[in-house]
Amino acid sequence: MTSDEIAELIGDKPYRGKQIFRWIHGRQAESFDAMTDLPKTIREKLKLSHTIGSYALKLRSVQSADQTTKYLFQMDNNTIIESVYMSYRFGGSVCASTQAGCRLGCAFCASGKSGLERNLAPSEICGQVYAIQREKPRVGHVVLMGSGEPLDNYESTVRFIKLISDENGQRMSRRSITVSTCGLTPRIINLADEMLPVTLAVSLHAPDDAARERLMPVARVFPMRELLRACEYYADKTGRQVTYEYTMIKGVNDSLSQAKELAARLKGTLSHVNLIRLNELEDLDWNASSEETIRRFADTLNGCGVKTTVRRALGGGISAACGQLRNHHNNTYSR
Repeated sequence: MTSDEIAELIGDKPYRGKQIFRWIHGRQAESFDAMTDLPKTIREKLKLSHTIGSYALKLRSVQSADQTTKYLFQMDNNTIIESVYMSYRFGGSVCASTQAGCRLGCAFCASGKSGLERNLAPSEICGQVYAIQREKPRVGHVVLMGSGEPLDNYESTVRFIKLISDENGQRMSRRSITVSTCGLTPRIINLADEMLPVTLAVSLHAPDDAARERLMPVARVFPMRELLRACEYYADKTGRQVTYEYTMIKGVNDSLSQAKELAARLKGTLSHVNLIRLNELEDLDWNASSEETIRRFADTLNGCGVKTTVRRALGGGISAACGQLRNHHNNTYSR
């Protein structure tokens, strides 16, 4: 709930709503009893009818090489989700889930293998970040790239952004929040109109519709021309460059001719290409492109005037890398 909604709930002045909001999102109080500067009557009233989201951390697993930590949470109704903490020189970043599972079925992603169980509430998205912050206090960034499609759970995603960036709570810069999408074109336009200057990361993975449809069923509904037009609208509206995620798959989307075709589509736009080496799965027939192929692909894009980097690989050893999260237990966890 927003601070105004809390004030309305308790029938009190706006400053009381801000006070309670600050306890929940700033100090991360886990009970109303902890709010010691509130009148006891208000605390008792809240205890009778409301709860503060607090989700059970079931298991965690650490990859010592890069200090990536994967978490398994048990949410309401026994829903299981995974989240990841990644360590960088500039601080820590939480990769949070917005859905349990996913219904969009991208061919190289584990999250959608079992379909969509349900959407997560804004409190459940916040809850992942706050639980990890209790162990990893230097969280300065959030990427909505865990299981699920954030723009398929649009209302919860937008409310999460507003909650975690609120001046009475975490005050996280909206520029430190990344929203990933596989290309739900109408929702990209909606997000642009919200005027929330978050980083938009679009899963592209191919330079043309035919190749993209092979990898991503959503491409059959939203062709690339419409998608790129929506992304340009987002960039114009927010002043933020769009990041295009491109998973490198051997013999599928990694030829130099495909690099040149991609460059022709993106040149002159406010954009950045992020190349990702395919994180291989047990039940996936494709293989990752070689390091040399990825380097040449990047050099071709940069040479054509399209800013391109190769993403640093994190968490592969514990199935915590891009495309590997699932909503169930597996043998990568330790207590």
